[in-house]
Amino acid sequence: MSSYRELIPLTVLTGFLGSGKTTLLNRWLRDPRLSDAAVLINEFGEIGLDHQLVEPIDGAPVLLANGCVCCSIRDDLKSALLRLDERRRIGEVPAYRRLIIETTGLADPVPILSTLLNDPELRHHYRLGAVLTTVDAINGPGDLARREEAWKQVAVADRLLISKEDLAPPAAIAALRERLAAINPRAVLGRAADADAGLLQAADVYDPQAHPADFAAWLGGDAPAAHAHHHGAPYQAVNVVLEDAIDWTAFGLWLTMLLHVHGNRILRVKGLLHVQDSTTPVVVNGVQHLVHPPFHLARWPDADRRSRLVFITEGLDAGALRESLAVFNGLGARLRTAAGAAA
Repeated sequence: MSSYRELIPLTVLTGFLGSGKTTLLNRWLRDPRLSDAAVLINEFGEIGLDHQLVEPIDGAPVLLANGCVCCSIRDDLKSALLRLDERRRIGEVPAYRRLIIETTGLADPVPILSTLLNDPELRHHYRLGAVLTTVDAINGPGDLARREEAWKQVAVADRLLISKEDLAPPAAIAALRERLAAINPRAVLGRAADADAGLLQAADVYDPQAHPADFAAWLGGDAPAAHAHHHGAPYQAVNVVLEDAIDWTAFGLWLTMLLHVHGNRILRVKGLLHVQDSTTPVVVNGVQHLVHPPFHLARWPDADRRSRLVFITEGLDAGALRESLAVFNGLGARLRTAAGAAA
């Protein structure tokens, strides 16, 4: 199996219908920095980015003017990813070094992320990078009021990009920003108009030394530890910080039990852990019941050596979650002490 550093980073671009995903992707694909990228468009019906870039296609990769590989998919995501990787391996398409998936506007992103993080075959080839969600400044508030998919697209995002700000009054944009922060206070909030292709290099968690600010953004920066429900929001971000090194066995048992009982109510978990007897941090990344195999970073991204976890949950009590982890971590410490005394 390839090392984590050698796996191809995969960016998920999602957002509700009409929120500007394709417009944003069109702009990115004209940037030479993406000449070594591949794009998968997961949509209904006949798709074309526009007449200058891609004609409607049916699964066969095509080479864009800037060197990108692009194809649409209307079947299983896993199969499409593996087919594309095989074509890369045998030289039928250029050796892309980054992959972008544009989801349908009606997509629930959680099953997509679950597939990317946890399928054993895909883990040999790809690693999940950033989740970017576009939100329409005009129609976004209505989408969030009526569609669960729009809520989930916002809740699991690493970065939220507001589109069509030039068409909305400042007060409406301010209200939308407040609402997005209530749903997902851990996400970086920005303007789609300012998002260039360099943004796709963000949140490459395998190399925090190269982009420490991006790694901090992926983890959630210095946002509040938890945010109250707002406007009927079904989801909340729960931030857990542990000052002392954790017992890996106790943590693994706690997380396994938590996801077994409450996995359907945990959209996403990600974190950086200070593990006892380890000089380097461990990254965890999961969706619902499944967690991607944890991996060690070569170095800490900054001077902060605390364990930091972020949960996107649906209706879980933040205090009970933190308390249960503290209990398990304390139990692990006591068991280690007892075992050392016995030896």
